[in-house]
Amino acid sequence: MHFFLMVGIALAAGVVGFALQNNMLVTVSVALWQFEGSLALVLLVAMGLGVLAAGLLSSPTLIRNRWARSRLQGQVLRLEQDKAALARRIAELEAELEKLAPRLVREEPVRFPGLQSLFLDNPGKSSE
Repeated sequence: MHFFLMVGIALAAGVVGFALQNNMLVTVSVALWQFEGSLALVLLVAMGLGVLAAGLLSSPTLIRNRWARSRLQGQVLRLEQDKAALARRIAELEAELEKLAPRLVREEPVRFPGLQSLFLDNPGKSSE
């Protein structure tokens, strides 16, 4: 913001300096219309008309881009709402799955019968 302000002030100072150095009269003729003024004024009016024409020519694109941006922001909002709803649904389904899932009873794994358990008739259990 400050950068643009400083550039604007520098540009204005340059324009004032230009206007003070180019004060001779010129005549501009367009069709039946004639205008007589200083060279600096004629150049500044021509530049202003050019800026106005550029602004008018670029305004449809700016309007179209703003419309597309607002449409896309609405779409993003709807998609974020859908995402939140789906996340809630996933949490609900996972909770329901926890309720419905059978609980496994952990059994002690069968150990390899050692030589001692073979002789003592306790297969799968050691006498530790």
